[in-house]
Amino acid sequence: MNGKVTTVTHPDDPNDVKSFTYDFSYWSFDGCKEGTNGYFAKDSPGSKFADQQQVYDDLGAGVLRNAWDGYNTSLFAYGQTGSGKSWSVIGYGANKGIVPLLCEQLFKGITEKKGQAEFEVRFSMLEIYNEVVRDLLNPAGKNKGLKVRQHNKKGFYAEGLKMALVSSYEEIEQKMNEGTVNRTIASTNMNATSSRAHTIVGINFVQKFKNEAGQETAKSAIVNLVDLAGSERVESTGATGARLKEGAGINQSLSCLGNCIHALAEQSSGKQARVPYRDSALTKLLMNALGGNSKTIMIAAISPADINYEETLSTLRYADRAKQIKTKATVNEDPTDKLLRELKEENDKLKKMLSGGKIDTTFVDVDNDGVDDNDAEKLKKKWEEEMKARMMENEMEMANMKKTYEEKLKQSKKDFVDPSIAKKELEKQKKPHIYNLNMDPMLSGRVLHILKPGANSVGNRKGEESYITMVGPSIQEQHAVMTVGKDNKVNIKPVNTDCRILVNGSPIQGETTLCHNDRLVFGSTQIWVFQNPPEKEKTKMNYPDITFEYAQEEIASKSGIDMRSASDADLSKAQEDLLEVMPAVEEANSISEELDKRVKFEIMMVAPQVLGKDTGKTEVHVKMKNLENGTEFVWPKDKFLDRLHIMKEMYSNYEDDDDDWDRPEEEDPFQESLDTEIHIGTVQIILQPLAYNVELKEQLEIINYKGAEVGVMNVEVVPCDSDGKDYTEADDKFVDPPDELLGKNNYFNVKILNCRGLPNRYSDIYCSYKVYLDEKETETKKISDTSNPDFNHIKKFSFTPVTKQLLEYLQKGSIVVRIMGKQRLRKSAMMNKDSSLTTKDMLKTDRAVFSRTANLMNGFHMNGRVVDPQKQSIIVELLLMKKTQARLQQKVDSVRKLVKEAENISKVRVSTSLLKEVLNANTPEQADSLIRKLADDDDKGTHGRIGSGSSSSVCTML
Repeated sequence: MNGKVTTVTHPDDPNDVKSFTYDFSYWSFDGCKEGTNGYFAKDSPGSKFADQQQVYDDLGAGVLRNAWDGYNTSLFAYGQTGSGKSWSVIGYGANKGIVPLLCEQLFKGITEKKGQAEFEVRFSMLEIYNEVVRDLLNPAGKNKGLKVRQHNKKGFYAEGLKMALVSSYEEIEQKMNEGTVNRTIASTNMNATSSRAHTIVGINFVQKFKNEAGQETAKSAIVNLVDLAGSERVESTGATGARLKEGAGINQSLSCLGNCIHALAEQSSGKQARVPYRDSALTKLLMNALGGNSKTIMIAAISPADINYEETLSTLRYADRAKQIKTKATVNEDPTDKLLRELKEENDKLKKMLSGGKIDTTFVDVDNDGVDDNDAEKLKKKWEEEMKARMMENEMEMANMKKTYEEKLKQSKKDFVDPSIAKKELEKQKKPHIYNLNMDPMLSGRVLHILKPGANSVGNRKGEESYITMVGPSIQEQHAVMTVGKDNKVNIKPVNTDCRILVNGSPIQGETTLCHNDRLVFGSTQIWVFQNPPEKEKTKMNYPDITFEYAQEEIASKSGIDMRSASDADLSKAQEDLLEVMPAVEEANSISEELDKRVKFEIMMVAPQVLGKDTGKTEVHVKMKNLENGTEFVWPKDKFLDRLHIMKEMYSNYEDDDDDWDRPEEEDPFQESLDTEIHIGTVQIILQPLAYNVELKEQLEIINYKGAEVGVMNVEVVPCDSDGKDYTEADDKFVDPPDELLGKNNYFNVKILNCRGLPNRYSDIYCSYKVYLDEKETETKKISDTSNPDFNHIKKFSFTPVTKQLLEYLQKGSIVVRIMGKQRLRKSAMMNKDSSLTTKDMLKTDRAVFSRTANLMNGFHMNGRVVDPQKQSIIVELLLMKKTQARLQQKVDSVRKLVKEAENISKVRVSTSLLKEVLNANTPEQADSLIRKLADDDDKGTHGRIGSGSSSSVCTML
């Protein structure tokens, strides 16, 4: 960052530099020092580090000024999870972000102007997950969510959203903590997860005073503070079709926001464009902020890490597009009696229209999603519902305007959180307790359970006697008992063998004594930290801070995976992905067990060659196996994680006794259609022989995802002429070195003859591959009803002429052939189907999902055999060595013949030019012809020195 300019450089190409100019560019990665109070400030006067106060002075002060002036203001925080959005907006400890600093200054200003006007500050907090709007200050009915309505003046709003009246920043902080706790409980109990949910904090600021005409006037301003979901969640999963409508649910909000920003930028440049606000709940609620009556600021948080380059560049482009949008904000100031009159008049009109049954779409704009325009009855019903909601909203607003501030404040005091929360915070300093861990650090430590003396039962909410209630897959009604002894020692014991508990990453079977800072896992999703203040005080030890990542790394380590062993960037990224997927796979298996879906998930580490890529890095995939019919599908990490969020939603509905918790087969995240093509295996054809104009004819192993051989493929790669006719041994076009091909035309045929020994559970089998710079895959014909398909595929490739880049490809590259097909159900698989067995029974035989992961980390030690990635290269090297050896042997034999012929005719000297011609002869026949020429020349008397004027040297034959 330099002034207003942000510059990003490609990690692999220092010449690839891109610059973007914004209103402000802040650097907050390093160049700072921590003060005694914990505040981070510049470590030197010349440091470019931007502290929290500087960011507030530039951005937050303007937001506050707009609120006092009566303008609506919105502040977006956009960027990759972990890039610093929460740091800028909320902050931590002494490093307060924009929101707390703004609220503190707002109430400071109210105190200073007390008596000049009457002030009201209302606070709201909601989140949007999977297109469901949830009120975080009123979590009851969280599964149904709030309806998003449209008002002719307010625009879109969430019907029934709780607006808490607050009189100090401490009350705002208390309400924000309450909302965060509700958000944490939802996340912990598998409803929303923070990284996939958008959070909108609303502050409604109203000033009431007498205008110059003596009328009571209200000046209002709405400040929306929006924390968007992590932008990396918009990545493509490769999933298609109706089976993955969850993609439209989970990622819809961010993609729609991007579409709206693009359309608004087009409008700002003078082009005609429709802005699709209605496409998601988020864009509806932010319509005013994006293009209406609001001043809007976007904070784009980026990471300086090279592995996040693509995401960083995408975020910068997103912000650059948003910068082009122009909004038109107006002051919200009107006499109170005028506002009341307008609300009353509007309600009178609505009542008349309702009684008359006339639809006036110009007065009430109804969202017709899911309603056919030709279905007048349904449209009328939806229109009436919208009208009634509008009337109710107007009546509530009128009633609120008529109340005095004291009446409102008295009512709001009843709504504040239970004081027992503050009591718990004091008790945790002295008593044994557990607190939650969450992948979002903002949500860790928000749920606290103080352990009482004696037995403390742990179980799901169906277990009415549980002292501590936890909801999630694999949590039993009575799951565990935590016992606090007289000496404050705490023991934990599973109720039975089906109750899964991990202590510091290891499963326990019997009673175990806990130590301060022990990590506990109940079931598959509930992760907690046990703390015992009396023990800590007694030992006087320095205990490390426990984070979600620390706990996951510990579980991985106990499963045989050392996350600290990552040495290079690619392996480090693979290990990070594995850390993310490990608990997710365990969670998916638990949900499958609870819902009896008869599906098992396993982690796989897949080499790039197996994926059909010539180069790349090892990737984390997840195999989904149907335990009834034996079908298997391998999903990329992102596709699996998207499916998992729908599984969570299904489980949440199931736990709430929702009869509609299950989904149709085509939308079930546990199902995959048998029409889905799968990757059976891969063959890698090394092209090095072509660089020497040598044919390759081999039977190559077909390797599947696990690195196991699933058959063989007979392939040929043969140099040919321009008509496609293969060169033969007699043609002998061998070149050495390969540089001899540069500038010449080159042709070769790729032949995929057949596959042998494939498993017989596949149909519609075909092969797919790319050569050199091909953009489109070349495919063979499809073969069914055999495990030994004959493709007899031939394709000629022409390169005129051979370039240096092509020659390098031939010398170092390969053709990766993917064998594709569809699965079919076999009788043997269906015979295993036993309706009396539950998913739980089936999974018991293979419960340790992570036990084999350690072997996978090395990539090639699988199924009791070692897959040598260099095997094909060794085969090719051997082929070339044989070819070279044969050529050298031919030359030696020809020189021997030449010597013998010279001896026969008593010739003591032979010219070097003749020797060179013999050595360069492509075939034995050409050499023999040259040797015979020696005898013919001798008959003519031309022996001794050849060409007295020649510069050639001579070779004396001994």
